[in-house]
Amino acid sequence: MRQVPIPRSGICMAETPHGPQDRAQARQEALRELFLLRRDVTFLNHGSFGACPRPVFEAYQSWQLELERQPVEFLARRFSDLLRVAREALAAFVGAAADELVYVPNATTGLNIVARSLELQPDDEVLSTDHEYGALDRTWRFICQRRGARYVNQTLPIPVESPDQVIETLWSGVGERTRVLFLSHVTSPTSLILPVSELVRRAREAGILTVIDGAHAPGQIQVDLTSLGADFYVGNCHKWMCAPKGAAFLYARRETQSLVEPLVVSWGWQSETPGPSRFIDEQEWQGTRDIAAYLAVPSAIAFQAEHDWPSVREDCHALARWARQAIANLTGLDPISPDSPQWYAQMVSRRNGTRRW
Repeated sequence: MRQVPIPRSGICMAETPHGPQDRAQARQEALRELFLLRRDVTFLNHGSFGACPRPVFEAYQSWQLELERQPVEFLARRFSDLLRVAREALAAFVGAAADELVYVPNATTGLNIVARSLELQPDDEVLSTDHEYGALDRTWRFICQRRGARYVNQTLPIPVESPDQVIETLWSGVGERTRVLFLSHVTSPTSLILPVSELVRRAREAGILTVIDGAHAPGQIQVDLTSLGADFYVGNCHKWMCAPKGAAFLYARRETQSLVEPLVVSWGWQSETPGPSRFIDEQEWQGTRDIAAYLAVPSAIAFQAEHDWPSVREDCHALARWARQAIANLTGLDPISPDSPQWYAQMVSRRNGTRRW
């Protein structure tokens, strides 16, 4: 098999072999100096855990040090105000109100909170796709088995051809017992950006709750939760936002927050000092924990703003596009989606010849 030269890549695959290559390479080299990655590593796997820039990691450690210098003051007296400020910064970044989201350790935790809260009845259905993250497939199967409900993975066409094709295929699985529509904003196994807005709109009209797994969305694509209108949405900050590990969020519209129960019952339940909402009270305080990763999220947002992250995302997409075509040339295997940023952003999946993808 002939070899294809691969362009030198950097943080988040921030170089493109065509177009404004010099500018992209200069940005890549400048950014690399700001990350803690080993010099012998070309890091291409932000989709798993991400890499944290040095200034953001230093902010994270400074919060940990501040906690240790006066633990009681930090946790007992400053906790709520510190998290409020961190929530405000994150809410502005994802197009939500600060009292519509809370920090959680990861997207899986946030989705477990929602899945365990919903009062599914025997024979109710949770409709999803066959492109979902395996851990969440397991979560929904676990919940449905104990409630007597059904978790339905609708098979999407591969390759996908148009948003309407995906929408109609998934919607054809809706039945009279469908109570929840669960799907990824950006799919984990196939890297596809799904047309969630129209599906959320249809579900709202049909009285179906929408739960969106946005683990890969914030920082990789633009997210506006108010415009999207999903009932529940979770996103990771430690992937494409470059925040420290253990920072994610759970969003719930004000109208659906009453459905959410605490995964861990602590002092926030029937709080003696109520905050802005029961949702915030019950989800935010769940016992003693290190919240430094949450408090460093505003630093990650500021870092990306300072370094023109929309341009970085464009560079990443250009390199992913180049790699996609290079692999197609080598293997002769057709892509799983049209060549458009409508379908993929900074990560891309290819067929391997033995599976659907």
